[in-house]
Amino acid sequence: MITLAWLYIPAGLLFAAVALRSATDRANPKRLGTAAFWGLMALSLLAGDRIGDFGNGLVVIGLAALAGFGLIGRGAPATTTEPERQVLAERLGNRLFLPALVIPLTALAGTLAWTYTPLGASGWIEPKRETYVFLILGVILALAVIVVWLRPPALAPVEEGRRLLDAIGWAAVLPQLLAALGAVFAIAGVGEIVGAGVRSVIPDGSVFLTVCVFALGMAGFTMIMGNAFAAFPVMAAAIGVPLLIADYGGNPAVIGAVGMLAGFCGTLMTPMAANFNLVPAALLELKDPYGVIRAQIPTALPLLLANIAILYWLAGLA
Repeated sequence: MITLAWLYIPAGLLFAAVALRSATDRANPKRLGTAAFWGLMALSLLAGDRIGDFGNGLVVIGLAALAGFGLIGRGAPATTTEPERQVLAERLGNRLFLPALVIPLTALAGTLAWTYTPLGASGWIEPKRETYVFLILGVILALAVIVVWLRPPALAPVEEGRRLLDAIGWAAVLPQLLAALGAVFAIAGVGEIVGAGVRSVIPDGSVFLTVCVFALGMAGFTMIMGNAFAAFPVMAAAIGVPLLIADYGGNPAVIGAVGMLAGFCGTLMTPMAANFNLVPAALLELKDPYGVIRAQIPTALPLLLANIAILYWLAGLA
């Protein structure tokens, strides 16, 4: 049976290859720190279940130390030049996007086939993991299409991946770390503490006010923590489950889904979501590093208000 652990192997191998190539890149003055950072990511993915909680904790501390002390640099991967890319773009046009479309199409077609045909009864894939499996399969198929079609050098996928990771830097792993932080907060009881404070302020029976606090709390915690997945365990334990679902009988599916959307509104407005808001500004060489955030705020605020209304009316709380 293909389990979730299997899917970590391709990602871990990529990070391992990037670490090895970084270690030998003398154009990067911080090549050893860069190699160590991506090597630790490879270790986490390839052997995380074997080194235990303490070992994984040391990996996280190592990642934070390498990033915090500025030991990660940008190398000079062997890749195509700007004129070469321009020539390829002019010759191939929009066909260049075809390999990228292979990934979502494979994930969608595979998931639908696994769900609605007898294929799902084979038991080859761990339950509820089929979408992840077909997503990875789509990536492999897209890479195969590129290799057969464009015939790049053998190390081109690794070098292009390294170029992108070097450009993004430590922010590439921020979603994973923040999601883990949310789980830590939930285990530590932060949600219960926040919930007790909310219940002491909000009068009993104030359903709409509770909905507002839940949605605004999701957005606010997301802005602080940089990721709605990190904020959700806290706000669900504080308000979503005990108040909106248990006390007021709200629809759990709507509260969970729309609560996450309220959190995503916070993602649009915070520099803590560096991989979404600061990295694009850096890659596009914008003069204002917060230009992406400024452009998104006029969209985020009305969406947050809309999510509050949806929560109140469609979750059966009105």
